[in-house]
Amino acid sequence: MADGIGYLDKGLSEAEVRSVMEHGAPRKAFAGKRVLVLTPDTTRTCPLPMMIRNLAELMVPHVACLDFMVALGTHQPLPEREIEELYGLTPETRARLLPGSRLLNHRWDLPDTLKVIGRLSDEDVRDISGGLFAQGVDVAINRHVYDYDLIVILGPVFPHEVAGFSGGDKYLFPGVAGGDFLHFTHWLGAVVTCWDTIGIRQTPVREALTRAARLVTVPRLCMSMVVRSKQELAGLYVGETREAWTMATELSAKLHIVTKDKPYHTVLGTASHMYDELWVAGKVMYKLEPVVADGGRLIIHGKHITRVSDTWGELIKKVGYHSRDYFLKRMDQFKDVPWAVLAHSTHVRGLGRFEDGVEMPRIEVILATSIPEEECRRINLGYMDPDAIDIEAYRGREDEGVLLVEDAGEVLHRLKPR
Repeated sequence: MADGIGYLDKGLSEAEVRSVMEHGAPRKAFAGKRVLVLTPDTTRTCPLPMMIRNLAELMVPHVACLDFMVALGTHQPLPEREIEELYGLTPETRARLLPGSRLLNHRWDLPDTLKVIGRLSDEDVRDISGGLFAQGVDVAINRHVYDYDLIVILGPVFPHEVAGFSGGDKYLFPGVAGGDFLHFTHWLGAVVTCWDTIGIRQTPVREALTRAARLVTVPRLCMSMVVRSKQELAGLYVGETREAWTMATELSAKLHIVTKDKPYHTVLGTASHMYDELWVAGKVMYKLEPVVADGGRLIIHGKHITRVSDTWGELIKKVGYHSRDYFLKRMDQFKDVPWAVLAHSTHVRGLGRFEDGVEMPRIEVILATSIPEEECRRINLGYMDPDAIDIEAYRGREDEGVLLVEDAGEVLHRLKPR
């Protein structure tokens, strides 16, 4: 069961947030237990400080311990002071609200952190992928989750390029997971394509995450947020993971998906400042690709974007950005490249064809960032000088086929069904 409140036209009051938390997470669910809370990192919008404060006030007096782990996936670990800032804590408020609590990173980059907890069989994988994949895969997760009696998943729900919608069991996989399963799910999403995944509740990747989550024996409680702004929630749903997450996706689909009547030949997306590398700023492409006309161009704008990726940058520079079919027809050449890297590459490059050795992308993807022109060309993307772009020149020109989307990366734009 899950409890929740959601609005299309206003935000939740903090009193409503607290009421949902108290009803969806009754004291008997956590009293006397060791609790681990999984949270997003700095690349997700949500009023996390308010949620942390209310969660601490709700649970700290009654639990054996309350620790927090940033569900990084494969993002870079955060220094403890940055985690405190993410959670809205000063040393003084941390001592008062969370005495003895640990603030942890998921260390996906340390092999000893991971524990194999089971396997999706060949038959499972064939069934999940609709026959696209046939080889089984081990499921690994951060072994430290087994140090606790209860896992609380605390995260926002948005349309997502790999899973359809973010949140829910995605905070386990890949949030605090790793290994082959992480790469399998990302590449599965890429083969299905972002176009046929994003903003869809039930997808092959979501089914894979659901089956993997069944292997986790630690009880879980989910607090799924639907975000109105960085300071305000439109909805909150608390309780059993699948139900809370499903309720959140229903509201997110209404708030975070914009439909347009026709495609645009030019789309300029200004990247949110929480994206400082292309690995995450690629979300601008994922959320806007569906409204770019065939042969059109998508510009990812953000002078604050300085690099491709701290984690995967060197590999991406060797591989470049290409459409799915480019890789599918040359997999022997890329057999040693992690599948998550190939998936990111295809998601940023978008739909396209590869025939007779020639790649034919559907649209042009252009970076107007601080990544140098030479590097952009080398990785198979276009380049524009970010300082030469006048944002106002793109505003109010939808009738001309030009669309400006500011703070892009979370709200999905797609065409109305015909």
